Amino acid sequence: MPHNALPLVVVPGMLCDARLWSDVVFPEDHPVHHLQLTKPDIGALAEDLLSAVSGPCVVVGLSLGAIVAFEALRQAPERIAGLCVMSTNAGAPRPEQFAAWRAMDGLIADGRFADVVEQTLPGMFPVPRPSGEEAQRYREMAHAVGPAAARAQLAAQATRADAVGALRTARCPAVVLSGARDALCPPDFHRVIARAVPGAGLREVRGAGHLLPWQRPSAVSAALRDLLTRTQQGTPPPEPRTAAHLAPPAA
Repeated sequence: MPHNALPLVVVPGMLCDARLWSDVVFPEDHPVHHLQLTKPDIGALAEDLLSAVSGPCVVVGLSLGAIVAFEALRQAPERIAGLCVMSTNAGAPRPEQFAAWRAMDGLIADGRFADVVEQTLPGMFPVPRPSGEEAQRYREMAHAVGPAAARAQLAAQATRADAVGALRTARCPAVVLSGARDALCPPDFHRVIARAVPGAGLREVRGAGHLLPWQRPSAVSAALRDLLTRTQQGTPPPEPRTAAHLAPPAA
């Protein structure tokens, strides 16, 4: 492993852990650090991310993990040497999301964590009724994460803020991945992110739902290879985006 190889900090989504990335081929010359989401605050989780390694790193995040990456970028943009985000949303929470999170937290508090897992399961896949094998794989991962971490993750979701302003200041290579059939975070969410991040590449993955690393691991692996190549080439940083860059095209 080269002495100066950039480390990767890999951050999963809600009810996910390192096994989410088990089918992804990470570039072998780079150390990989998997972050666990166990604190009830996005800012604290971003601090955990930045503490996982010393110096610059490449951050890879899915869903809530990408939201943590956005906050790390806001806190310490000089530490983020590359950014790969997928299946996510840079916007502030909506009222119906707050209500849904409160309801799920109430179920967990009542000892009904299994019900929460079943509620979230359909949105993880390109179709509401995945195969029995796929569904069981998700159940096993979610139950390994467990109710305590799930409650912390729900609380963290409620501390989110709009991240578009932070994304405009990014000065690193970035790639945004979107599942074309992601019901939770549809492609439009990712177009907003890609427009905000200077020079970001946007890849819409056909037939994929929310759990891209399981459903299209080859697409995620290829995106990471390309991103690491760009970071190693030392591409000059793009200019930060302004509000004018984000304006919709004229009719």
